Amino acid sequence: MKNDGVSLTATDTTLKGKLTIWFEGSGKIGLDMISLFPEDTWKKRPGGMRADMIQLLADMKPGFIRFPGGCIVEGYDLGLRYQWKKTLGPIEQRQLIINRWNSEFAHRPTPDYFQTFGLGFYEYFQLAEDIGASPLPILNAGMACQFNSAEVVPLDELDPYVQDALDLIEFANGDSTTQWGKIRTAMGHAAPFNLKMMGVGNENWGPQYVERLQIFSKAIKARYPDFKLVNSSGTDPDGERFDFLNAALRKNNADIIDEHYYRRPEWFLANANRYDNYPRNASKIFAGEYAAQSDKTVSINNKNNLQTAIAEAAFMTGLERNAAVVNLASYAPLFAHIDGWQWTPDLIWVNNLQSYGTPNYYVQKLYSTNKGTNVVPALMDGKAVTGQDSLYVSSVIDKNTGDVIIKVVNASVNAINKTIAITGTKKLSNTGTVTVLKSNLLQAVNSFAAPQMVSPVTATVAVKSGKLNAALPANSFSVYRIAIQ
Repeated sequence: MKNDGVSLTATDTTLKGKLTIWFEGSGKIGLDMISLFPEDTWKKRPGGMRADMIQLLADMKPGFIRFPGGCIVEGYDLGLRYQWKKTLGPIEQRQLIINRWNSEFAHRPTPDYFQTFGLGFYEYFQLAEDIGASPLPILNAGMACQFNSAEVVPLDELDPYVQDALDLIEFANGDSTTQWGKIRTAMGHAAPFNLKMMGVGNENWGPQYVERLQIFSKAIKARYPDFKLVNSSGTDPDGERFDFLNAALRKNNADIIDEHYYRRPEWFLANANRYDNYPRNASKIFAGEYAAQSDKTVSINNKNNLQTAIAEAAFMTGLERNAAVVNLASYAPLFAHIDGWQWTPDLIWVNNLQSYGTPNYYVQKLYSTNKGTNVVPALMDGKAVTGQDSLYVSSVIDKNTGDVIIKVVNASVNAINKTIAITGTKKLSNTGTVTVLKSNLLQAVNSFAAPQMVSPVTATVAVKSGKLNAALPANSFSVYRIAIQ
């Protein structure tokens, strides 16, 4: 017997509640797929996303969502890889598997961590559409995690994996006369999801990856020549793996190369000019996973503090300045539950009742809501500002609003005063705004008790004869907006 649901009304609020089900009488009872959802979901979708979490995500106005994640795509072995087709249909019929992370970290083993796929590819596509973001799904390239089993499917058995990629494009974009477009339509979404790109593989490396990637690319481009493919450059932003893949992918004219960097804050400051000399008219870059690590990679002591946020903001001036090369960027991971994390830092933290954005979240939000349409030079002594006097600067014009937007990071322990001269425009408004993210403590963090301990504050600035006085607090990220009249 199937029960499609009953409504339970809570009469109290608690951080950690419990649902107890009991039966009386004699006989046999079989239970499967019990799922309890709040009524207050994002867009009020039955069985949908938690509203407060997605509101924080939507407030960032992200240009895309990368899903279902990174290493979870690969699986410990290929039998446990993520298979998008098994995440469709009635929730109770979606095939449960052991989660990729159930035994990965000795510091937080989770042997009872399974995936029911109540959140599947249809829901991911729907979420992207709901918040106005482009979907960026990542598919298995025929390789399990190379840190675990390192299992690879033989090249002559790769066809089903390639077909999964082709079928996903049809599921997202095909009309109701196609096999997979018909399935999407039957699920309640007749209009296409307008999928334009996908990733093949996550943090895979070596000749085996290149061989498989070439087969995927040939098949997908033959049917969808304008479709963009994201290719992995491995686990690190340098070293032997990276060098081999960077050369091989560029030789094969990769559309987009996915670079990952989990490093100390000092690395991010030192690499603000990383892309200044990358070729302009070759493969584009996706900064697919990055986060400054206050301690070290895979440390339980990593914190989402102001220091890491400021380092990321400085690095991102280089991403913005080189937007002709870096087409996409995403902090990772996105969400973490206070009682269920294995990896830190993370952008947004939640418990069963609350959610809050970290200082890093506000850096991402300040960039995404002030990204502009055209990059313009930001110079000091005729050079891009990439650490001189501990300052990092990028600037853009937003032709939609008529604003010039200047982002300035002061990574010094001292306050700095500078004059910013805006040239090349006939007339500017005599006032503008500055939004500043700062704290007196470099190690300051947000928390459930103080969710906005480190959060942006906006004030008015005066502009006279195309100049403004910039008072830059120590360890701060400032965003100036001035209207062009």
